[in-house]
Amino acid sequence: MQTELSKTLGVEHAVFGFTPFPAVAAAISRAGGFGVLGAVRYTAPDDLKRDLDWLEAHVDGKPYGLDVVMPAKKVEGVTEADVEAMIPEGHRQFVRETLAKYGVPELADGEASGWRITGWMEQVARTQLDVAFDYPIRLLANALGSPPADVVDRAHDQDILVAALAGSARHAVKHKDAGIDIVVAQGYEAGGHTGEIATMVLTPEVVDAVAPLPVLAAGGIGSGQQVAAALSLGAQGVWLGSMWLTVTEADLSSPAVTRKLLAAGSGDTVRSRALTGKPARQLRTEWTDAWDDASGPGTLPMPLQGLLVAEALTRIQKYEVEPLLGTPVGQIVGRITSERSVQAVFDDLTRGFEQAVDRINRIAGRSGK
Repeated sequence: MQTELSKTLGVEHAVFGFTPFPAVAAAISRAGGFGVLGAVRYTAPDDLKRDLDWLEAHVDGKPYGLDVVMPAKKVEGVTEADVEAMIPEGHRQFVRETLAKYGVPELADGEASGWRITGWMEQVARTQLDVAFDYPIRLLANALGSPPADVVDRAHDQDILVAALAGSARHAVKHKDAGIDIVVAQGYEAGGHTGEIATMVLTPEVVDAVAPLPVLAAGGIGSGQQVAAALSLGAQGVWLGSMWLTVTEADLSSPAVTRKLLAAGSGDTVRSRALTGKPARQLRTEWTDAWDDASGPGTLPMPLQGLLVAEALTRIQKYEVEPLLGTPVGQIVGRITSERSVQAVFDDLTRGFEQAVDRINRIAGRSGK
Protein backbone atom coordinates (compact mmCIF):
# COMPACT_ATOMS: atom_id res chain seq x y z
CA MET A 1 0.00 0.00 0.00
CA GLN A 2 2.67 2.44 -1.10
CA THR A 3 2.22 5.82 -2.76
CA GLU A 4 4.50 8.74 -3.55
CA LEU A 5 3.64 10.28 -0.18
CA SER A 6 4.40 7.15 1.82
CA LYS A 7 7.72 6.83 0.01
CA THR A 8 8.53 10.47 0.76
CA LEU A 9 7.92 9.86 4.45
CA GLY A 10 9.72 6.51 4.44
CA VAL A 11 6.80 4.30 5.48
CA GLU A 12 5.76 0.96 4.02
CA HIS A 13 2.01 1.54 3.96
CA ALA A 14 0.14 4.77 3.22
CA VAL A 15 -1.94 4.37 6.38
CA PHE A 16 -1.85 7.34 8.78
CA GLY A 17 -3.15 6.44 12.21
CA PHE A 18 -4.43 9.18 14.50
CA THR A 19 -4.62 8.26 18.18
CA PRO A 20 -4.44 9.87 21.63
CA PHE A 21 -2.37 6.95 22.91
CA PRO A 22 1.45 6.95 22.52
CA ALA A 23 1.61 3.14 22.61
CA VAL A 24 -0.82 2.92 19.70
CA ALA A 25 1.03 5.58 17.67
CA ALA A 26 4.30 3.72 18.18
CA ALA A 27 2.74 0.39 17.20
CA ILE A 28 1.26 1.93 14.02
CA SER A 29 4.68 3.22 12.97
CA ARG A 30 6.36 -0.10 13.81
CA ALA A 31 3.74 -1.96 11.74
CA GLY A 32 4.69 0.06 8.66
CA GLY A 33 2.16 2.87 8.90
CA PHE A 34 2.55 6.43 10.13
CA GLY A 35 1.54 7.01 13.76
CA VAL A 36 0.12 10.44 14.63
CA LEU A 37 -0.24 11.35 18.31
CA GLY A 38 -3.15 13.62 19.23
CA ALA A 39 -1.98 16.49 21.45
CA VAL A 40 -5.25 18.16 22.44
CA ARG A 41 -5.40 16.52 25.88
CA TYR A 42 -1.91 17.72 26.88
CA THR A 43 -2.41 20.94 28.80
CA ALA A 44 0.90 20.53 30.68
CA PRO A 45 4.05 20.70 28.49
CA ASP A 46 5.88 18.24 30.73
CA ASP A 47 3.20 15.58 30.09
CA LEU A 48 3.60 15.93 26.34
CA LYS A 49 7.39 15.83 26.68
CA ARG A 50 7.16 12.64 28.74
CA ASP A 51 5.01 10.89 26.13
CA LEU A 52 7.10 12.11 23.19
CA ASP A 53 10.19 10.78 24.97
CA TRP A 54 8.44 7.42 25.28
CA LEU A 55 7.25 7.50 21.67
CA GLU A 56 10.71 8.34 20.36
CA ALA A 57 12.12 5.37 22.30
CA HIS A 58 9.51 2.90 20.99
CA VAL A 59 9.06 3.61 17.26
CA ASP A 60 12.23 1.70 16.34
CA GLY A 61 13.46 4.67 14.32
CA LYS A 62 10.28 4.84 12.24
CA PRO A 63 8.66 8.23 11.45
CA TYR A 64 5.72 9.67 13.37
CA GLY A 65 3.78 12.92 13.68
CA LEU A 66 1.69 15.12 15.97
CA ASP A 67 -1.88 16.39 15.66
CA VAL A 68 -2.85 19.69 17.32
CA VAL A 69 -6.11 21.64 17.55
CA MET A 70 -5.09 25.19 16.77
CA PRO A 71 -7.19 28.11 15.47
CA ALA A 72 -5.80 29.90 12.44
CA LYS A 73 -6.80 33.26 13.91
CA LYS A 74 -5.25 34.43 17.15
CA VAL A 75 -7.47 35.89 19.88
CA GLU A 76 -5.45 38.16 22.15
CA GLY A 77 -5.90 38.38 25.90
CA VAL A 78 -8.67 35.80 26.37
CA THR A 79 -8.17 33.38 29.26
CA GLU A 80 -10.01 30.20 30.14
CA ALA A 81 -11.61 32.04 33.08
CA ASP A 82 -12.93 34.70 30.68
CA VAL A 83 -14.56 32.00 28.56
CA GLU A 84 -16.00 30.19 31.60
CA ALA A 85 -17.72 33.43 32.64
CA MET A 86 -19.66 33.46 29.36
CA ILE A 87 -21.52 30.21 30.14
CA PRO A 88 -25.19 30.91 31.02
CA GLU A 89 -26.45 29.68 34.39
CA GLY A 90 -29.39 27.95 32.69
CA HIS A 91 -26.99 25.63 30.85
CA ARG A 92 -25.12 24.85 34.07
CA GLN A 93 -28.45 23.97 35.70
CA PHE A 94 -29.35 21.67 32.80
CA VAL A 95 -26.08 19.77 33.32
CA ARG A 96 -26.75 19.43 37.05
CA GLU A 97 -30.29 18.18 36.46
CA THR A 98 -29.24 15.66 33.81
CA LEU A 99 -26.49 14.21 36.02
CA ALA A 100 -28.89 14.02 38.99
CA LYS A 101 -31.49 12.22 36.86
CA TYR A 102 -29.02 9.40 36.23
CA GLY A 103 -27.54 9.40 39.73
CA VAL A 104 -24.02 10.41 38.65
CA PRO A 105 -21.88 10.85 41.82
CA GLU A 106 -19.92 14.01 42.52
CA LEU A 107 -16.14 14.09 42.27
CA ALA A 108 -14.27 13.83 45.55
CA ASP A 109 -13.34 17.07 47.31
CA GLY A 110 -10.35 18.62 45.59
CA GLU A 111 -10.52 16.27 42.61
CA ALA A 112 -10.20 18.18 39.35
CA SER A 113 -11.81 17.42 36.05
CA GLY A 114 -9.57 15.17 34.01
CA TRP A 115 -11.01 16.25 30.66
CA ARG A 116 -10.70 19.80 29.39
CA ILE A 117 -11.05 21.11 25.86
CA THR A 118 -8.31 23.70 26.21
CA GLY A 119 -5.97 22.62 23.43
CA TRP A 120 -7.93 24.91 21.12
CA MET A 121 -6.57 27.95 22.95
CA GLU A 122 -3.72 29.79 21.28
CA GLN A 123 -1.35 29.73 24.26
CA VAL A 124 -1.93 26.02 24.99
CA ALA A 125 -1.38 24.92 21.40
CA ARG A 126 1.80 26.97 21.14
CA THR A 127 3.26 25.42 24.29
CA GLN A 128 2.58 22.01 22.72
CA LEU A 129 4.45 23.06 19.59
CA ASP A 130 7.38 24.46 21.58
CA VAL A 131 7.81 20.96 22.99
CA ALA A 132 7.11 19.07 19.78
CA PHE A 133 9.59 20.98 17.64
CA ASP A 134 12.39 19.61 19.82
CA TYR A 135 11.58 16.12 18.49
CA PRO A 136 12.14 14.65 15.01
CA ILE A 137 8.46 14.64 14.05
CA ARG A 138 7.89 14.37 10.30
CA LEU A 139 4.32 15.65 10.17
CA LEU A 140 2.29 18.31 11.97
CA ALA A 141 -1.46 18.02 11.46
CA ASN A 142 -4.09 20.53 12.54
CA ALA A 143 -7.70 19.53 13.15
CA LEU A 144 -9.06 23.09 13.00
CA GLY A 145 -7.87 23.94 9.52
CA SER A 146 -4.66 25.68 8.51
CA PRO A 147 -2.36 26.61 11.40
CA PRO A 148 -1.18 30.24 11.66
CA ALA A 149 1.32 31.22 8.98
CA ASP A 150 4.23 31.48 11.41
CA VAL A 151 3.62 27.90 12.57
CA VAL A 152 3.61 26.64 8.98
CA ASP A 153 6.87 28.49 8.32
CA ARG A 154 8.46 27.14 11.50
CA ALA A 155 7.51 23.58 10.57
CA HIS A 156 8.87 23.96 7.05
CA ASP A 157 12.12 25.37 8.42
CA GLN A 158 12.54 22.07 10.27
CA ASP A 159 11.58 19.95 7.24
CA ILE A 160 8.24 19.00 8.81
CA LEU A 161 5.27 18.51 6.50
CA VAL A 162 2.03 20.24 7.52
CA ALA A 163 -1.40 18.67 7.08
CA ALA A 164 -4.85 20.14 7.65
CA LEU A 165 -8.29 18.55 7.73
CA ALA A 166 -10.98 19.70 5.31
CA GLY A 167 -14.66 18.86 4.99
CA SER A 168 -15.16 20.51 1.61
CA ALA A 169 -13.21 21.34 -1.52
CA ARG A 170 -13.57 25.04 -0.67
CA HIS A 171 -11.83 24.53 2.66
CA ALA A 172 -9.16 22.42 0.98
CA VAL A 173 -8.30 25.21 -1.46
CA LYS A 174 -7.85 27.60 1.47
CA HIS A 175 -5.38 25.12 2.97
CA LYS A 176 -3.45 24.96 -0.28
CA ASP A 177 -3.32 28.76 -0.46
CA ALA A 178 -1.99 28.80 3.14
CA GLY A 179 1.00 26.65 2.17
CA ILE A 180 -0.23 23.34 3.59
CA ASP A 181 1.56 20.24 2.25
CA ILE A 182 -1.14 17.58 2.73
CA VAL A 183 -4.93 17.86 2.85
CA VAL A 184 -6.94 15.33 4.84
CA ALA A 185 -10.37 15.02 3.18
CA GLN A 186 -12.54 14.07 6.14
CA GLY A 187 -15.95 12.77 5.17
CA TYR A 188 -19.26 12.84 6.98
CA GLU A 189 -18.77 9.26 8.23
CA ALA A 190 -15.68 10.13 10.29
CA GLY A 191 -15.51 10.29 14.06
CA GLY A 192 -15.04 13.61 15.84
CA HIS A 193 -15.52 16.99 14.14
CA THR A 194 -16.74 16.44 10.62
CA GLY A 195 -18.64 18.13 7.83
CA GLU A 196 -21.64 17.32 5.66
CA ILE A 197 -20.09 15.57 2.63
CA ALA A 198 -19.51 11.81 2.44
CA THR A 199 -16.01 10.47 1.85
CA MET A 200 -16.83 8.89 -1.54
CA VAL A 201 -17.98 12.28 -2.85
CA LEU A 202 -15.51 14.47 -0.97
CA THR A 203 -12.23 12.70 -1.77
CA PRO A 204 -12.17 13.13 -5.57
CA GLU A 205 -13.49 16.69 -5.24
CA VAL A 206 -10.60 17.59 -2.94
CA VAL A 207 -8.05 15.71 -5.07
CA ASP A 208 -9.07 17.76 -8.12
CA ALA A 209 -9.27 21.03 -6.18
CA VAL A 210 -5.77 20.96 -4.68
CA ALA A 211 -3.77 19.02 -7.28
CA PRO A 212 -0.88 18.31 -7.19
CA LEU A 213 -0.93 18.35 -3.36
CA PRO A 214 -1.32 14.88 -1.85
CA VAL A 215 -4.67 14.09 -0.24
CA LEU A 216 -5.48 11.60 2.51
CA ALA A 217 -9.00 10.16 2.67
CA ALA A 218 -10.67 9.95 6.08
CA GLY A 219 -14.03 8.69 7.26
CA GLY A 220 -15.65 5.29 6.84
CA ILE A 221 -12.37 3.49 6.12
CA GLY A 222 -11.55 0.36 8.10
CA SER A 223 -10.76 -2.39 5.59
CA GLY A 224 -8.17 -2.97 2.91
CA GLN A 225 -10.91 -2.84 0.28
CA GLN A 226 -11.80 0.65 1.49
CA VAL A 227 -8.14 1.67 1.38
CA ALA A 228 -8.01 0.51 -2.24
CA ALA A 229 -11.17 2.50 -2.98
CA ALA A 230 -9.64 5.64 -1.46
CA LEU A 231 -6.47 5.29 -3.54
CA SER A 232 -8.55 4.67 -6.66
CA LEU A 233 -10.31 8.00 -6.00
CA GLY A 234 -6.96 9.75 -6.17
CA ALA A 235 -5.94 9.85 -2.51
CA GLN A 236 -2.31 9.13 -1.66
CA GLY A 237 -3.18 7.50 1.62
CA VAL A 238 -5.83 7.08 4.31
CA TRP A 239 -6.26 8.67 7.72
CA LEU A 240 -7.71 6.25 10.30
CA GLY A 241 -8.76 7.11 13.85
CA SER A 242 -11.70 5.06 15.07
CA MET A 243 -10.11 1.72 14.16
CA TRP A 244 -7.51 2.09 16.92
CA LEU A 245 -9.89 2.74 19.85
CA THR A 246 -10.19 -0.93 20.86
CA VAL A 247 -6.75 -2.25 19.92
CA THR A 248 -4.93 -4.05 22.70
CA GLU A 249 -2.30 -1.30 22.90
CA ALA A 250 -4.93 1.38 23.61
CA ASP A 251 -5.47 2.78 27.09
CA LEU A 252 -9.16 3.62 26.83
CA SER A 253 -9.41 3.29 30.65
CA SER A 254 -13.10 2.33 30.52
CA PRO A 255 -14.13 -1.29 29.99
CA ALA A 256 -17.70 -0.07 29.59
CA VAL A 257 -16.77 2.18 26.64
CA THR A 258 -14.90 -0.71 25.03
CA ARG A 259 -17.96 -2.95 25.43
CA LYS A 260 -20.20 -0.31 23.88
CA LEU A 261 -17.84 0.18 20.93
CA LEU A 262 -17.61 -3.55 20.23
CA ALA A 263 -21.40 -3.90 20.39
CA ALA A 264 -22.23 -0.83 18.28
CA GLY A 265 -23.38 -0.97 14.68
CA SER A 266 -22.70 1.59 11.99
CA GLY A 267 -26.04 3.25 12.74
CA ASP A 268 -25.28 3.76 16.44
CA THR A 269 -23.42 7.07 16.07
CA VAL A 270 -24.77 10.59 15.89
CA ARG A 271 -23.35 13.88 14.71
CA SER A 272 -23.94 16.08 17.75
CA ARG A 273 -22.71 19.37 19.21
CA ALA A 274 -22.96 17.97 22.75
CA LEU A 275 -19.22 17.40 23.16
CA THR A 276 -17.56 20.63 21.98
CA GLY A 277 -20.20 22.87 20.41
CA LYS A 278 -19.20 21.89 16.88
CA PRO A 279 -20.79 18.91 15.10
CA ALA A 280 -18.80 15.84 16.12
CA ARG A 281 -19.67 12.22 15.35
CA GLN A 282 -19.81 10.07 18.48
CA LEU A 283 -21.67 7.16 20.00
CA ARG A 284 -25.32 8.00 20.44
CA THR A 285 -26.18 7.97 24.14
CA GLU A 286 -28.82 9.35 26.46
CA TRP A 287 -26.40 12.24 27.04
CA THR A 288 -26.35 13.22 23.35
CA ASP A 289 -30.11 12.69 23.15
CA ALA A 290 -30.63 15.08 26.08
CA TRP A 291 -28.60 17.84 24.41
CA ASP A 292 -30.23 17.31 21.03
CA ASP A 293 -33.77 17.31 22.46
CA ALA A 294 -35.75 20.40 21.44
CA SER A 295 -37.04 20.81 25.01
CA GLY A 296 -33.51 21.42 26.32
CA PRO A 297 -31.48 24.64 26.25
CA GLY A 298 -29.46 23.61 23.21
CA THR A 299 -25.70 23.48 22.99
CA LEU A 300 -23.36 26.44 23.25
CA PRO A 301 -20.80 27.39 20.57
CA MET A 302 -17.22 26.16 20.74
CA PRO A 303 -15.38 26.46 23.13
CA LEU A 304 -18.14 27.21 25.68
CA GLN A 305 -19.80 23.81 25.34
CA GLY A 306 -16.57 21.90 25.92
CA LEU A 307 -15.80 23.84 29.07
CA LEU A 308 -19.40 23.51 30.29
CA VAL A 309 -19.48 19.71 30.09
CA ALA A 310 -15.86 18.97 31.10
CA GLU A 311 -16.52 18.06 34.72
CA ALA A 312 -19.73 16.23 33.82
CA LEU A 313 -17.94 13.99 31.32
CA THR A 314 -15.20 13.28 33.85
CA ARG A 315 -17.84 12.13 36.34
CA ILE A 316 -19.68 10.04 33.74
CA GLN A 317 -16.43 8.37 32.69
CA LYS A 318 -15.06 7.83 36.20
CA TYR A 319 -18.22 6.14 37.46
CA GLU A 320 -19.00 4.46 34.11
CA VAL A 321 -22.63 5.57 33.98
CA GLU A 322 -23.41 3.50 30.90
CA PRO A 323 -26.55 5.25 29.59
CA LEU A 324 -24.56 8.51 29.34
CA LEU A 325 -21.16 7.04 28.49
CA GLY A 326 -19.85 7.64 24.98
CA THR A 327 -16.83 8.61 22.90
CA PRO A 328 -16.10 10.19 19.51
CA VAL A 329 -16.16 7.45 16.86
CA GLY A 330 -17.03 7.13 13.19
CA GLN A 331 -19.59 4.98 11.42
CA ILE A 332 -16.85 2.41 10.82
CA VAL A 333 -17.51 1.32 14.42
CA GLY A 334 -19.76 -1.35 12.92
CA ARG A 335 -16.63 -3.18 11.73
CA ILE A 336 -15.01 -3.06 15.16
CA THR A 337 -16.16 -6.32 16.72
CA SER A 338 -13.15 -7.60 18.66
CA GLU A 339 -10.05 -6.39 20.48
CA ARG A 340 -7.00 -6.92 18.25
CA SER A 341 -3.42 -5.73 18.16
CA VAL A 342 -2.33 -2.94 15.84
CA GLN A 343 -0.33 -5.48 13.85
CA ALA A 344 -3.43 -7.65 13.42
CA VAL A 345 -5.33 -4.64 12.07
CA PHE A 346 -2.52 -4.02 9.55
CA ASP A 347 -2.48 -7.68 8.55
CA ASP A 348 -6.20 -7.46 7.82
CA LEU A 349 -5.79 -4.19 5.91
CA THR A 350 -3.03 -5.56 3.67
CA ARG A 351 -4.95 -8.80 2.93
CA GLY A 352 -8.08 -6.89 2.01
CA PHE A 353 -6.10 -4.46 -0.13
CA GLU A 354 -4.49 -7.30 -2.09
CA GLN A 355 -7.89 -8.94 -2.62
CA ALA A 356 -9.38 -5.69 -3.89
CA VAL A 357 -6.49 -5.06 -6.29
CA ASP A 358 -6.69 -8.63 -7.60
CA ARG A 359 -10.45 -8.25 -8.12
CA ILE A 360 -10.02 -5.05 -10.14
CA ASN A 361 -7.21 -6.60 -12.17
CA ARG A 362 -9.49 -9.55 -13.05
CA ILE A 363 -12.27 -7.18 -14.07
CA ALA A 364 -9.80 -5.25 -16.22
CA GLY A 365 -8.46 -8.49 -17.74
CA ARG A 366 -4.97 -7.93 -16.36
CA SER A 367 -4.72 -11.04 -14.21
CA GLY A 368 -4.86 -14.74 -14.84
CA LYS A 369 -6.05 -15.49 -11.30
